[in-house]
Amino acid sequence: MLEISEDGRTWVLSGPASSYAVHVTDRDELLHLHWGPRIGLADAEALAVRPLPDYWPFESPLDGREEYPVEGGPRFVRPALSVRTAGRRGTEWRFEGHDAGDGELRLRFRDGDLAVTLHYRMPSATDVVERWVTLDNRGPDAELLRADSATWTLPDRDAWRLSQLHGRWGAESRLTRSGLTHGEKVIGSRRGHTSHQHLPWVALDTDATEERGEVYGCALGWSGSWRIAVAQLPDERVQITGGAGYDESGLLTLGTGESYTTPVFAGLWSEGGFGGASRAWHAYQRAHVIPDAGRDRPVLFNSWEATEFDISEEQQRALAERAAAMGVELFVVDDGWFGARTSDRAGLGDWTPNPDRFPGGLKPLADHVHGLGMQFGIWVEPEMVNADSDLYRAHPDWVQYQPGRKRTEFRNQLVLNLARDDVREYLWGQLHGLLADAPVDYVKWDFNRCFTDAGWPDDPYPQRLWVDHVRGLYALLDRLRAAHPGVAFESCSGGGGRIDLGVLSRTDQVWTSDNTDPLDRLAIQHGFSQIHPARVMAAWVTDSPNVMLNQRASSLRFRFVSAMAGVLGVGGDLTRWTGEELAEAREWVELYKEIRPMVQRGDQYRLRPPQGGLSAVQYVLGDETVVLAWLQAQRYGEPVPALRLCALDPAASYECLETGEIHRGAVLLHHGLRVGLRGDLDATVVRLKRK
Repeated sequence: MLEISEDGRTWVLSGPASSYAVHVTDRDELLHLHWGPRIGLADAEALAVRPLPDYWPFESPLDGREEYPVEGGPRFVRPALSVRTAGRRGTEWRFEGHDAGDGELRLRFRDGDLAVTLHYRMPSATDVVERWVTLDNRGPDAELLRADSATWTLPDRDAWRLSQLHGRWGAESRLTRSGLTHGEKVIGSRRGHTSHQHLPWVALDTDATEERGEVYGCALGWSGSWRIAVAQLPDERVQITGGAGYDESGLLTLGTGESYTTPVFAGLWSEGGFGGASRAWHAYQRAHVIPDAGRDRPVLFNSWEATEFDISEEQQRALAERAAAMGVELFVVDDGWFGARTSDRAGLGDWTPNPDRFPGGLKPLADHVHGLGMQFGIWVEPEMVNADSDLYRAHPDWVQYQPGRKRTEFRNQLVLNLARDDVREYLWGQLHGLLADAPVDYVKWDFNRCFTDAGWPDDPYPQRLWVDHVRGLYALLDRLRAAHPGVAFESCSGGGGRIDLGVLSRTDQVWTSDNTDPLDRLAIQHGFSQIHPARVMAAWVTDSPNVMLNQRASSLRFRFVSAMAGVLGVGGDLTRWTGEELAEAREWVELYKEIRPMVQRGDQYRLRPPQGGLSAVQYVLGDETVVLAWLQAQRYGEPVPALRLCALDPAASYECLETGEIHRGAVLLHHGLRVGLRGDLDATVVRLKRK
């Protein structure tokens, strides 16, 4: 809902539980008024006439109160907009008016030949505020040194605490919380993609728990380099500024008649603690971001750990038959099926099936997989090329590079410049042809290295590459999805290196981490769930001991229950699994299919975090609930504590589908459920249904 004052200078956007309000003064200063519990227009107008507090002679009354601080004038905070035009730097804008339609509010400003439009939208039935900015240049070249999507202003509170997700390859999405201090806390990526090191999300609170208290969160929808700065100013006020690009040396240059639209920077207020905020983010993404989110994702098998580059059609057929017998619904051929790809040194860029390994192309294997009752998928890495490839030999100028400098190779590969029209057209032709020639249902789209030589000799402003590569990726994905609406896409970047609201609006799920150790995954999945839903979180059961990182051995039970917290997959070498293991795996797959609607579409409650002992998550959908519980280690023979459940009717009875036992809702809520775990690395699944 949008309310507008009679003078057209105060606006209130409201969702089910919250409101967001801004005001333009008669001096064309755009001030932030409110973000929090629902208020009405009269409340916002009362806030608008309150005088600004007194300020010290070396401070600005605008700092910490402007909705979108620009550079120049009496301001000392980090600017969201920094522009250089005709030898001048900074912005002196005037308010030109507003318009609204299709659920969107647009506030229009102008500084000479530069038009600045601030966009606001609250998608239906959510408390998420989507914000972004459009810049239109109608004069000489304007250099955008910085053009952030939004600045978020928090209310006056004591002792703010910052939550963020940090990590590295194999250890992504780990949650950390720390008290906010004076100055700035800056996170981001200079790598050309979202990165393993930080997810573009932050949350702030003062005294919230998992299920109680105010939480403010912000998440950026951008899959390239980015930056979020959280600043506590000298007067204790806090602002969060973020957008595409990392450095202030220049984002891009707008020529005459050109425009730039920032990615969306979304914000959410919740009074339901960290869990309530997470569930609100999850519901928003399922309803407004993730394509076809109402359709549950299938159980998949991926061939990588079974075969790596030693791949053949006959071998894949044998794996497919074992996977089908296990109840798998989607069979995915990973790396090694194309070009001269016998190692990571060759073949990237040549997206045609290897004739020695697949004499008839991929169609015979795809038909065989379909005949087994499964969907068929393939792995690709379209944005990369090996120097040892037909593509690179024909077009060495298609990669990102700096003239006169070495072309850096990670994993023996270079990055194609998707900002170029000819590169995108080549990839479109290759991928469209591939999907048209064989009945492919699923594409795992990988991205296995960072930008290092982000140069484009034909472009006098090479910084544009950083933005236009991501735009090119989005355009290519959009075009492929439109031409092949039945094909699902997964975003992968050496694990969780490209996970954000931007790529999630174009893909059906994401690869969370290359680390498939079931114990490590509990912490990774706990962090991931702070912002993103289980519906997109791919999780595999692989062989034990875990050979990739730590050689830890774990039971099939523990591995399955860990992976069942998201989109279940299997990635082990099934030809080495015993008959008993295959039979047990089939039972776990059947169980997952029964609980899948709750996991992928239900509300998630984090009952206990993974901190060394008992941890658990609960999913609720209608009258059904499922609890996944894990015991890392039992110490000193101490009994495992009961799990206090959430979101049940205290007056109702619930039947445990495993044991037939009847539980009272009030008892489960206040005294808890005992799950019978003991020892080390034990796990269980408990299903409850309202009577």
